[in-house]
Amino acid sequence: MIETGNFRIVRGSTQRLNDAEEFIAQLSDLQRRCGVVFDAARPVYVARAPGRLDLMGGIADYSGSLVLQMPIAEAALAALQRDPAPVITIVSLDEEGTDAHRHFSMPLADFYNDGQPVSYETARDYFRHDPLQQWAAYVAGALLVLMREREAGFDEGARILITSRVPEGKGVSSSAALEVASMQAIAAAFDIELAPRELALLCQKVENLVVGAPCGVMDQMTAACGEAGRLLELLCQPAQLLGTAPIPGDLAVWGIDSGVEHSVSGADYSSVRVGAFMGYRMICELAGLRARPKAGLVEVDDTRWRGYLANLTPSEFEQFFAHHLPERISGAEFLARFQGITDPVTSVDPQREYAVKAPTAHPVYEHFRVRAFAELLSDDPSERQRELLGELMYQSHASYSACGLGSEGTDLLVNLTRKIGPGGGLYGAKITGGGSGGTVAILGHAGAEQSVKQVVMEYEEQTGYKPQVFHNSSLGAAAFGWVELWQ
Repeated sequence: MIETGNFRIVRGSTQRLNDAEEFIAQLSDLQRRCGVVFDAARPVYVARAPGRLDLMGGIADYSGSLVLQMPIAEAALAALQRDPAPVITIVSLDEEGTDAHRHFSMPLADFYNDGQPVSYETARDYFRHDPLQQWAAYVAGALLVLMREREAGFDEGARILITSRVPEGKGVSSSAALEVASMQAIAAAFDIELAPRELALLCQKVENLVVGAPCGVMDQMTAACGEAGRLLELLCQPAQLLGTAPIPGDLAVWGIDSGVEHSVSGADYSSVRVGAFMGYRMICELAGLRARPKAGLVEVDDTRWRGYLANLTPSEFEQFFAHHLPERISGAEFLARFQGITDPVTSVDPQREYAVKAPTAHPVYEHFRVRAFAELLSDDPSERQRELLGELMYQSHASYSACGLGSEGTDLLVNLTRKIGPGGGLYGAKITGGGSGGTVAILGHAGAEQSVKQVVMEYEEQTGYKPQVFHNSSLGAAAFGWVELWQ
């Protein structure tokens, strides 16, 4: 047993991670200050999941692209104890662990209707009823997903204390870190075995179906399956782990926060995603693939591209399909001609107009770019290859802008990086994740810290905002496991 504060670690390890050790050491004080009282006669389970930095792939994940993701040092932690009372109590501390916190409580019975788990739609409405409490869906939603997908029965409630150093709205996947840490702690406390990949897929369901945010799968997979200092290689068809790739020792990755808030539930991200699925539906029609409307969706007999837009090659796209796609189309016109899209988590609004051509082209070209990037990075790249890696990142960034997912802040960071260039040890930069703000990923020489500081300094001078820099990495939730504590 390891003594840490008033708690003893009887199973698991902190993996020598400072944030986990500090959280456990302060747990007695934190529970007293925020009103969550853990019973000394029962164990407490602690889980941890990091945020992620999207080096390449980004929004192409929902179209089946290869993506390259790095887990960051900043993480979410969840401490959970089963409660004999059938009540779910969640307290979220601020990222500094001060007295500021958010509190949520609900009867476990609210997740049941006539003895059966409620629908996801009912749960979404439940959490949306009070916007100030909607944050709790990321945590409590894990219980409902386990009920519906794993037929888990919960005869007791739970007291959950969470904290996160993954900043919100920065495009580094704060929501996925929270979901994965919470579900891992729930699984540990209630003896539910979850393989790492399943953990990630179930957490994606929390965000898609309970929260109602149409994210792809790369965020949860990185939070669950990532390895410190390595890039997770994930083929999103739907979630094929290809392994991890080391970053060559004399290269490094940084993330610089633009200060422009990002959200995957925002209208821009959602409309671009819908536009990509509209384009896929039109391409299937042009290719003569048979479609069947079904329960608000369309099913397509697509063996040619296996149901993923990213499997279409750039040459096929340009030669056979690009000139047939409209730049924009109204939702009403699209539905009249094509009935619907194949995406299970978004739908076409007949009252809106959507860009189609650029959102459709992006995953086709991005998948090609990511594959090329991975090949160039696989060995010790020459200086010319490093410049090509950077060019692929700049192309990806330009494609985001063509889709309407750029921002002045992220464009400025990319331009400042380009201005310094390879001569200053910086090879490339791109917006990350869902775009429209958030963080910019930079690839550079490992000794280029001064050049990164110069980017930060010039950005602050021009905008008045001092960016946060993400640089270090840490292991994912599966490698961390979980820690069992007793008082």
